[in-house]
Amino acid sequence: MLDIERLKQIIIQAADQELLPRFSASDRREKRDGSVVTEADTAMQARLRADLAVHWPDIPLLGEEMDEETQQQMLRDDLTPLWCVDPLDGTSNFAAGVPFFSVSVALIKDNQPVVGVVYDPVRRECFWALPGRGAWCNDAQLGNRDPGVSLAQTVALIDFKRLDAALARRLAEHPPYSSQRSFGSVALDWCWIAAGRGHVYLHGKQRIWDYAAGSLILAEAGGYAATLHGETVFQADIKPRSAVAALDEELFRAWCAWLAMPGESGDTLP
Repeated sequence: MLDIERLKQIIIQAADQELLPRFSASDRREKRDGSVVTEADTAMQARLRADLAVHWPDIPLLGEEMDEETQQQMLRDDLTPLWCVDPLDGTSNFAAGVPFFSVSVALIKDNQPVVGVVYDPVRRECFWALPGRGAWCNDAQLGNRDPGVSLAQTVALIDFKRLDAALARRLAEHPPYSSQRSFGSVALDWCWIAAGRGHVYLHGKQRIWDYAAGSLILAEAGGYAATLHGETVFQADIKPRSAVAALDEELFRAWCAWLAMPGESGDTLP
């Protein structure tokens, strides 16, 4: 059994020492795909690789700051277990001095996340989950609860940038929710939905290191998620996946129905 307390401390200490001193002071550059990377991203990934190897030397690490061919080969080889790491989720926020970013670490075994930890060093909030043991924020358990609102009264966390143009336009012109937010850290979005800090969620394209830990945290909090095609979100592949989610089942089904997704009748929902 993996020592979750040791893992959390490794992640917390690394983030506090590698990210916070560099916050809003790191040079930024653009990767080939147009996304932003800073010195903090690479330093944090190197730190986690070294620290995790001390305690779990036989578990390889797949990190965002690796070339795609290596990433895909690691998943294709079906290595189990495998660390899946986003060393700095919300790099654009980080580089701009916006205090909303996180570290995401998942352990993937048999093509499923079996450990998920997302740490927000600014708020000192550590979200974590293990299958069958629930989801937590620090020492407080996260759980499904009735938000007491209809879809029309919800706060939605939505990343418009990566949505199909027609869907983004429909949402902008005829929003089914009360208000919308886009914070800039996918991993924290999952955790905030799990914590009830938003009611419904939508993202058009996220990678496995973005959602591996967060999707487990939401599931263990009792939440619901699927892709825009009604499929299970998690897949051991680096290809981008869409995500629709909510903590409350009734809101999830109403959100799916509005989006005209397969499965609004319940047949294909996870």
